[in-house]
Amino acid sequence: MSSLLTPFELTALYSVVGIAIAALIYALILRRQVLREKPASGKIVEVWNGIKNGANAYLKTQFKSLILFIGILGIFLYFSASFTNLPMLVTVGRVGAFLIGVFFSAMIGYIGMNMAVQGNIRVSEASKKGFREALKIAYRTGTITGMLTDGLGLLGGVVIFLIYVENSPDVLLGFGFGGTLLALFMRVGGGIYTKAADMGADLVGKVEKGIPEDDPRNAAVVADLVGDNVGDCAGMAADIFESYEVTMVSALILGLAIASQGPIFDAKWIVFPILARGIGVVSTIVGTYAVSLWPDRITKGDAFKAMDLSYDLSSAISLVSFLLLSICYVNDIRVFLATAMGIVLAISFNKLANYYTSCNRKPVTAVAASSKTGSATVILQGLALGFESAVWTTLVIGLTIVVSVIIWTGAGMLFAFYGVALASIGMLTHTGNNVAMDTFGPIADNANGIGEMAGIEGEPRKVLADLDSAGNTTKAVTKAIAIASAVLAAVSLFASFTETVAPGGLSLDIAADPLVFVGILVGGTLPFLFSFISIRAVSKAAEKIIEEVRKQFRLPGIMEGKKLPDYARVVRICTSAAQRELAGLAIIAILTPLLVGTLLGATAWGGFLAGVILTGQLLAVFMANSGGAWDNAKKKIEDGYFGGKGSKNHEAAIIGDTVGDPLKDTAGPALNPMIKVINLVSLLFSGAILSLKDLYVYQIPNTTIQIPLASAVLSVVLATAIAAAILFTKRDTSNSFSEIEQEPEK
Repeated sequence: MSSLLTPFELTALYSVVGIAIAALIYALILRRQVLREKPASGKIVEVWNGIKNGANAYLKTQFKSLILFIGILGIFLYFSASFTNLPMLVTVGRVGAFLIGVFFSAMIGYIGMNMAVQGNIRVSEASKKGFREALKIAYRTGTITGMLTDGLGLLGGVVIFLIYVENSPDVLLGFGFGGTLLALFMRVGGGIYTKAADMGADLVGKVEKGIPEDDPRNAAVVADLVGDNVGDCAGMAADIFESYEVTMVSALILGLAIASQGPIFDAKWIVFPILARGIGVVSTIVGTYAVSLWPDRITKGDAFKAMDLSYDLSSAISLVSFLLLSICYVNDIRVFLATAMGIVLAISFNKLANYYTSCNRKPVTAVAASSKTGSATVILQGLALGFESAVWTTLVIGLTIVVSVIIWTGAGMLFAFYGVALASIGMLTHTGNNVAMDTFGPIADNANGIGEMAGIEGEPRKVLADLDSAGNTTKAVTKAIAIASAVLAAVSLFASFTETVAPGGLSLDIAADPLVFVGILVGGTLPFLFSFISIRAVSKAAEKIIEEVRKQFRLPGIMEGKKLPDYARVVRICTSAAQRELAGLAIIAILTPLLVGTLLGATAWGGFLAGVILTGQLLAVFMANSGGAWDNAKKKIEDGYFGGKGSKNHEAAIIGDTVGDPLKDTAGPALNPMIKVINLVSLLFSGAILSLKDLYVYQIPNTTIQIPLASAVLSVVLATAIAAAILFTKRDTSNSFSEIEQEPEK
């Protein structure tokens, strides 16, 4: 199959494999640098060990619970491929790629999370040396996860392409699906864990008892710090990894369709996206290493500005390289313009998210100021901010698609959608930067908490607080990029779906086919159902944690600081709560698109995907930015503005932050993998599902009505499974928590 590629293309692709390996080596070098740094010492190590053990225990529990589910899906994936007449080698390759995608995603989350835990205690100690040293350790620790994401994602994608070439999109669908599925579990489970613990710790410790956020007397404090790692480190890394893969899959599917149009197979349309990814890794290495090297007169002690400047540096390197590649290799400037649009979109999202969530900007200041009239106005101001930000973010994404269509005017809609796919490639060119910025957030948050528990004061305390505040902004920025990349990838997958189910494109005419509108309505409701389940899970778990923390505060010696509370009991509650909803959410995400296709047909299925993408994107941006603004409004007050810590204003801001926690860190982020899971499931199983309509058709006597029996039976089975999953999520969970409470203390 490599005969379809020129010697230059083969050499370039093998060079990309080398770049992927170099990214992994760079991650190893950074790991050694971080571990050489001195960690904190003394009594605080006991708490840190609790964070490390709790995080690892959670991930091990989650991975064990997923093994059977993933195995069943792999078998289902294999047999469904037989309906689409794929060659046996491709079918086996798809299942193998699915398992590799799961494994890579799990490895990135596990290693990245453990490095974050190693980094946070070192950042806390480094704060005594100054801002630059603490920033360097925090960011380089996060960069390890970023380079693992880049390296493994690029390595897996390129090796699969070199083996299968024109059949690679079919195999890469399995690779992307594996990463996406695990990201869904990691995102939802980690989000439920971290926000249940955070809410319990804040509402009892800060509001009721008036003690600091990370006070060791609070029984939920370790679970809260564990949650930052399992949610924002492991969960976000898996989320962006699958976006990295899915955008490559969509670009290759559409590029393959273009490459096959002429009399001679033209591989440049599928090689260019891979080469662009390789260039992105090189520019990322340069940018990430430069973060701690910017002069103080430029950054002025602003951690986010240092990261933003490095992101711009990586972007400049990539843009120049893409221009040269488009002129010298593709001989078509339009591919440069499309990828450049993606980079510009990522930068725009950086600026938009920073504007709406930074402590130093007017929107967050307005939310903080509204605390003067109570928690109700804080919540209303944050809601309004989220609604507004969703408008501008969506318009920016829409503008990107419009520009892509304009760039490819006259070339046909297939090229226009290919341009959208290239924009998503461009947007995630600097995945390493994105993941490093996101992982920096929980590392800085944990370091600040460890510093508070260790009694660090003075300038080092201010350094940690500044890094923590910057981390809230970086998390909001990377969430925005993850959302936008999910939308662009989903749009590209949507185009691939329409091309797959109907050569020449599926017609989605609402006026001619009302079922299209029905599909849009059903698809539009699914993100709301997902959000309901995940937010309710956080609320229920938080109730039990609040009760547990209150109970432990009543024990003699806890409030006086004479003995430590039972952190492990709260960790167990969080772990149990996080695992309980995963199966139900996965069943809903995987089976609902299959039910729509089986019951209503291809056009309704297409409408369903459009509805999921639209409302999923709007909800995700709204929740991410509202939650981020509430969080930083609280921190602004804690910095001494509008009454400062312990004031009524502070109490009102804590309520707003608590409401925003499950929005920005559970429900909102969960929508990213949900959107892509649904689109990938539709692509993977559309051939098998739609072929059932011709099996065992029964015609009702004396009528023209025909009933496809196979489809009817499958519809009943799918509908029953989905209904059972929804009912399962609505059950009373008090008995489950009672079992935890009855466990003996250790």
